[in-house]
Amino acid sequence: MRPLHVDTPLLRAPPGLFGHPEVWLKMDALQPSGSFKLRGVGRLVQQAAADGARAIVCASGGNAGFAAVHAAAALGLPATIVLPMSSSAAVAERLAARGAEVLRHGAVWDEAHGFAVALAAGRGAAYVHPFDHPLLWAGHSTLIDEVVAAGVAFDAVVTAVGGGGLFCGIVEGLRRHGLHQVPVIAVETHGAASLQASLSAGEWVALPAITSIATSLGARRVAAEAFERAGSHPTLAVQVGDAEATAACLRFADAQRVLVEPACGAALAAVDRHAAGFSRVLVEVCGGMGVSLELLRSWAAPATMPA
Repeated sequence: MRPLHVDTPLLRAPPGLFGHPEVWLKMDALQPSGSFKLRGVGRLVQQAAADGARAIVCASGGNAGFAAVHAAAALGLPATIVLPMSSSAAVAERLAARGAEVLRHGAVWDEAHGFAVALAAGRGAAYVHPFDHPLLWAGHSTLIDEVVAAGVAFDAVVTAVGGGGLFCGIVEGLRRHGLHQVPVIAVETHGAASLQASLSAGEWVALPAITSIATSLGARRVAAEAFERAGSHPTLAVQVGDAEATAACLRFADAQRVLVEPACGAALAAVDRHAAGFSRVLVEVCGGMGVSLELLRSWAAPATMPA
């Protein structure tokens, strides 16, 4: 099957964006759906269509929904996206404008997911999981293929972690190319650090609630495979604050003229603090559709930031 995602640019970060001397940016914010999600979600939707699905359902904080709608439209399938109430009205409007049926259920993604699974079963539609499926991880792993093909060597990968699908794909790609020793700096925001919670507990656990503005990172529990791979591959699980993530988004917009969500800003914010010991760092610029300059500025205002 021909991929629905595109080979995104790999750019050397301009001087001044980071204190680190050499940072490479994998610009998945420039995917047709606005984020890296199209790599894996595209594969899942293509497989669903090949298996005879006549419609798809996806529970999403936003970005997987945009990827699912893009892929479904390319294959002529109707798409229903179930958003939790934590997703913004702007995200719902944009999804509807792309032809999706948009439903709201639950305060957070986990509740929307349970509703969407039952909805798909009742309608005889295919359920497209936003982060927990082997085909999804294989799709995300292609970003490492592209970096290796470009001939850029790196000794660490920095990525945001939400449900863990992107993390699983990066580890898969590294292993495929024999880069077992290259660590992944897995970045979460305070209030959405479900991977670090599991690693600290030594078992697969769920957060009691999501309190970060980075709603794209809002899975109360990562995929079990993400927890397993974080234990078997060199992984540094770190956290940044919402204010740090938002400030990084604004700096990135100034430097690269590209808007990304705070979930992506978390990875950008972690480079100087957590990647100083590495010589050449690859950052997955995962993107995000639930963002605007107005939103970034409002999130950056101290009065709007959560304690």
